[in-house]
Amino acid sequence: MVERFEEMLAGGHPNSLGRTVEVVDAVLADRTRLAQLYDCYFSDDEVVRLRVSSALKRVTTQHPEWTIELMDGLQSEIAAIDQASTQWTLALLFDLTKELQSREQRVRSVEIMKRNLAHHDDWIVLNNTMQVLHAWSLDDPPLATWLGPHLRRLTADRRPSVARRATKLLSRLQKT
Repeated sequence: MVERFEEMLAGGHPNSLGRTVEVVDAVLADRTRLAQLYDCYFSDDEVVRLRVSSALKRVTTQHPEWTIELMDGLQSEIAAIDQASTQWTLALLFDLTKELQSREQRVRSVEIMKRNLAHHDDWIVLNNTMQVLHAWSLDDPPLATWLGPHLRRLTADRRPSVARRATKLLSRLQKT
């Protein structure tokens, strides 16, 4: 009997990977199980959703073409999940699949990241999102124009890591 991913991803300390690497290995060995991993985003267990994000990022690093098949759901169903780990992972997934996204998917990716940068308060969401938006703005002047004021605002953030990252990226943005 094949063990269900939701059971494998549950339990233990929330900050631990638990059995995430086993799940990643199972998906990499059998691509058809990617849908089962994606479905774990709908678990009632916040820890499961956290570990799904970690697992999907690891799978995407090796096979971005697999994740692009999930992009429409990621940009609608998963983007609607109010959990920091989901939102900061989306920025990374968008970046890892950027070259494979359709024009419409890229537009939606930017909209989701803009919303997160403007309205989210989690430090990891902010750091990951501003990093990806900055990278994407290098060949998108309107995005760079939008990003500048948000980076300026975040230079005064109460969390040193957010303020430092915003200061560094703003400096780079102003040099381009």
